[in-house]
Amino acid sequence: MARFSFRLPDIGEGIAEAEIVEWHVKIGDRVEEDGRLADMMTDKATVEMESPVAGTVIELAGEVGDQIAIGSTLVVIETEGEDAPAVEPEVEQQVAAETPGVEEAAPAEADPAPTPAPEPVAAPAPAPAPVPASAPASDKHALASPAVRQRAKDLGIDLATVKTESDRVRHADLDAYLRYSSGQGYHAPHASRAREDEAIKVIGMRRKIAENMQAAKRNIPHFTYVDEIDVTALESMRADLNDNRGNRPKLTMLPLMIVAICRSLPQFPMLNARYDDEGGVVTRSGRVHMGMATQTDAGLTVPVIRDAQDKNVWQLASEITRLAEAARASKLKPEEMGGGTITITSLGPLGGIATTPVINRPEVAIIGPNKIVERPVFQGDDIVRAKLMNLSISCDHRVVDGWDAASYVQALKKLLETPVLLFAD
Repeated sequence: MARFSFRLPDIGEGIAEAEIVEWHVKIGDRVEEDGRLADMMTDKATVEMESPVAGTVIELAGEVGDQIAIGSTLVVIETEGEDAPAVEPEVEQQVAAETPGVEEAAPAEADPAPTPAPEPVAAPAPAPAPVPASAPASDKHALASPAVRQRAKDLGIDLATVKTESDRVRHADLDAYLRYSSGQGYHAPHASRAREDEAIKVIGMRRKIAENMQAAKRNIPHFTYVDEIDVTALESMRADLNDNRGNRPKLTMLPLMIVAICRSLPQFPMLNARYDDEGGVVTRSGRVHMGMATQTDAGLTVPVIRDAQDKNVWQLASEITRLAEAARASKLKPEEMGGGTITITSLGPLGGIATTPVINRPEVAIIGPNKIVERPVFQGDDIVRAKLMNLSISCDHRVVDGWDAASYVQALKKLLETPVLLFAD
């Protein structure tokens, strides 16, 4: 037998290490050529590692959450061959112990002569099986975040058997499943019931988010400016556009906001920029590569709409939908996850009165539209019903002054309150 060491390849330009976010094999598993070994996460994307050889897994480099250097051994696989040293005894024992249907080998007799294999005999009735180390293969067909999938794997739960009222299985669904399995009845969790403390390792996407947010708050002196915008006319125009959209996608407020941002940014180039901390250089972009903060089960990610200034409102609507779906399915390409020049973040129907969004470093500004509410307002001596929305903008005070931010929001406000200007040359 021979040992093959699979070394972690260079999976991204400038990447020195990658994090193990999921193992698809364990020690003792048989893996085929091109079979899945592990999912590795870099700063840019999650990449699936495949085995270049067939054989039995005898060593793994670490646990989920560990960082592995590029070029170091990720997996050792025992393959057919005569030219490699034999597997160490303790490794052989571990393989035997973790391979289903294989008992631990007895010590070798002094006589090396081969003996005939015993005739198979009926096995006694098995004792109750322990919780399996991994979930059944059908798990792969159930939608769930990596954290939920890992927890189900540890508990030996087939995700395909877990009921959920949403489009994917969540931690609360696993809790309800466990209660049902223990005879307490399968029902939704009740807010008044206490539950045990749960220690969750900060790994994968959650760790990347934590590192990025910490770096942004540590390095960037933030300030936030908030103003109120009357979007009554904009909402009326949006309704008219949707009524006459034909086969085009339905418009939300977001594509209209992006059109307004792109039209107003040329007068304020200091906002559409990236700041190189180490070099002390601010690069003002001539194009708008719009970051779009998107919530997924794994956490917040920011896909980028490239050259947003060249897209009309319908094209933006299609691109927003496409990127959001790719983000939630973890199928974003590396080029769709970086290079943004300014970001927009919205809580959608949750809205909120005002937000203080954190800048997506190395950008220098982030815009946050808040919830639209109806309130009575004065128009001369009359009181009318209006749709109002607070708009937040956070800026890097090293390169953007408060006057610039306030002036920009006023320019943006003019476009949003007079939406015909969005389509004027």
